[in-house]
Amino acid sequence: MKKKIGVYICHCGGNISDYVDVEKVRQAIENEEGVSLAKTTIFACSDSNQKDMVADINTNQLDGVVVASCSPKLHLITFRNVCERANLNKYNYVHANIREQVSWAHSDDKLGATEKAIHIVKAAIAKVRYAESLEPNKIVAQKAVAIIGGGVAGMKAAIALSDKDCPVYLIEREFFIGGRVAQWDTMFTTNETGKEVVTKLYNNLILRPNVTIFTGAEVIKNVGSIGDFKLKVKIAPRYIKDKCKEGNLQKAIDACPVVLPDEFNFNITTRKAIYHNFPSEYPQSPVIDIKNCTRCGKCEQICENIDFSQKEEILDINVGSVLMATGFDPYTPKDGEFGYNEVDNVVTLPQFKRMIELSDKKLLFKEKEVKNIAYIYCVGSRQAEGENTYCSRYCCTSAIHSSLLVKKKFANIYNYHFTRGIRTYGKQEVLYAESSQQGDIYMQSYEDALPIVSRINDKTIVKINDILTGGKEITVEADLIVLVTGMVPRADNSVGALFKLPKGRDNFFNEIHMKLRPVETFIDGVTISGACQGPKNIMESANSALSAATKSYSYISKGILETEPIVAVVDKNACSWCNSCSEACPFDAISKIEIGEKTIASINNAVCKGCGMCLPVCPTDAIDLIAYSSKEIESMIDSLI
Repeated sequence: MKKKIGVYICHCGGNISDYVDVEKVRQAIENEEGVSLAKTTIFACSDSNQKDMVADINTNQLDGVVVASCSPKLHLITFRNVCERANLNKYNYVHANIREQVSWAHSDDKLGATEKAIHIVKAAIAKVRYAESLEPNKIVAQKAVAIIGGGVAGMKAAIALSDKDCPVYLIEREFFIGGRVAQWDTMFTTNETGKEVVTKLYNNLILRPNVTIFTGAEVIKNVGSIGDFKLKVKIAPRYIKDKCKEGNLQKAIDACPVVLPDEFNFNITTRKAIYHNFPSEYPQSPVIDIKNCTRCGKCEQICENIDFSQKEEILDINVGSVLMATGFDPYTPKDGEFGYNEVDNVVTLPQFKRMIELSDKKLLFKEKEVKNIAYIYCVGSRQAEGENTYCSRYCCTSAIHSSLLVKKKFANIYNYHFTRGIRTYGKQEVLYAESSQQGDIYMQSYEDALPIVSRINDKTIVKINDILTGGKEITVEADLIVLVTGMVPRADNSVGALFKLPKGRDNFFNEIHMKLRPVETFIDGVTISGACQGPKNIMESANSALSAATKSYSYISKGILETEPIVAVVDKNACSWCNSCSEACPFDAISKIEIGEKTIASINNAVCKGCGMCLPVCPTDAIDLIAYSSKEIESMIDSLI
């Protein structure tokens, strides 16, 4: 048992001390068994206090440390590192949360909060008395990274990893690289086109021998853990061996009798069963949509390189880390939402952006010239009734930028913006100023009184009670209504389920901590980047991709990985394999093994997260958790009661 324990109670700049009497807490625990040092501090995490703690550990030869402060999610690693700098094994440190669990939860009861804080700190002291010095588990890591998603974030991450001489497998589910960015023409605020951005990145990638790009590819199986992920990747055939002779491809496309809605243009145009999206797309090889192809043979007669004998391939890939960059889907309004699918001249912002690019001389919709355009903001975001309560952040700027483009490209366009407050943050505010200066009209609705779209005598009317004019009712007759839709998670997120990635309240993939660990997930070795993590613009996605690439590389760069030693352990004599622990484990860390004639549970230390889900379901009490043994937990309970 520990005999020299140091305890630090943090004011947290008032976050704790405004509601908890920290001096009373210190006095209550200073005579606890084993406590040789008890202090209060304004900010325990500050550099100066960390230096003082290192000095205290060395001067007083402390063999255990407790810090009572904020959530361990925020600063557990901070204080473990302090112990290591003082040459004390970091697992002799115990964190007591008296901010989230006490001061914030009981801000209306200072006396009760103080008593609860005393109990929590005493329990932490009881636990640290039995703490043992532990050493991390060590794993040999494969020096390679799989990036799932070939959009801008995925390509930027691939380039960054390639620069570090790290082999990269870039796995894109679609047949063409570029993700959503490939669908956009001129973009804010650089005025580059999406095709130009994708072209630059792709041309950079194909020059790198350590980057392998798979298109039409999907991860269908994942076995293993950090340092040693074994992936099975299904590659769908394109049914075309090489480019057709010059001119023959278009003839083959023209000859195809199958006509389908074109997803690349958000279904405002059609395509054939043999198709390519735009001339400079990558790879520059067309695809046959085999699900809708009738095998009529007309394209085969024209293009000699069409090959229907191609088969699906399954590849095995072994990597040390996985980087998720699967992107987002634009929100699809429900039928009747602001007239969508009920009023014939209502479109979404992505459809409108494609209309601007595809139209020439005049902006036409269903063969009618468009003059008056109404933009309804926050469709699919900031919902009072619905799942998407978050702001998608990019939509205001994207809508305003589109209104600038359409006015520059076509004559006599009038833009009416029905907003809920403009959020063009940072340098994007310049676009809002330019839009206002060119004569665009901005109105703002109340949160509980959104704009109403109606069809009256072949006219489409948008009505609003406008905050900016003191609640005056304003109506606009619009030739086209553009619903400014936000970002939502991918509809098909099966790859996330495959890796058991946690999701936040918004259903995007969730990071461990938005500031301290912004691209890491609770699945060791798996990082996230770009808009699969939440709404981001291109610059933000690229920055998060570089961060994720750096973190993924840090896992594998040394060749040897260290993982947490706080894992479950099995008592071989008590275990009789009933499968209850395996069924309870959320990380697939438990399997059965044969030892002689006996079948028992085995823990994969690289996968086990030490969550303890397996312990209570074991009927023979054959599983224990390192650093959370029954002796430690019982001593904490005794202190609490």
